[in-house]
Amino acid sequence: MTRHEARECAVQSLYQMDVGGSTALAAIAYSVEEKRPSDADLEFIRLLVEGTFQAQQELDSILEHHMEHWELGRIGKTELIVLRLGAFELLHCPDTDIAVAMDEAVELAKEYGAETSGRFVNGVLSKLVERATEVRLPS
Repeated sequence: MTRHEARECAVQSLYQMDVGGSTALAAIAYSVEEKRPSDADLEFIRLLVEGTFQAQQELDSILEHHMEHWELGRIGKTELIVLRLGAFELLHCPDTDIAVAMDEAVELAKEYGAETSGRFVNGVLSKLVERATEVRLPS
């Protein structure tokens, strides 16, 4: 399983949790049901899903602060989930390169969102790059 496929599973899991009220473990199990992930893949998916879910209030606050003329309630569920996941990776996953986190979020938005979702996600997350760089600087 590629990291991109793992992120797809994370998006699907987060969507199931948000819309269907599934637990993280049930949502992850369903999203990987036919994929045969390795233990490392499952660990990465769990990190993304549980981390994004646990940091949701923080991420929403940061995202809302960086969106111009938009409110979280006006954003489609899929785009919001991709934004949260991308912001989580940017701010809480120092092992993931910033450019990779950005590119992956944009690709996921294009795959799962509306026609203009990729540009929207890129625009919002690009405003977090400076903050992500500061967070990742060694003390």
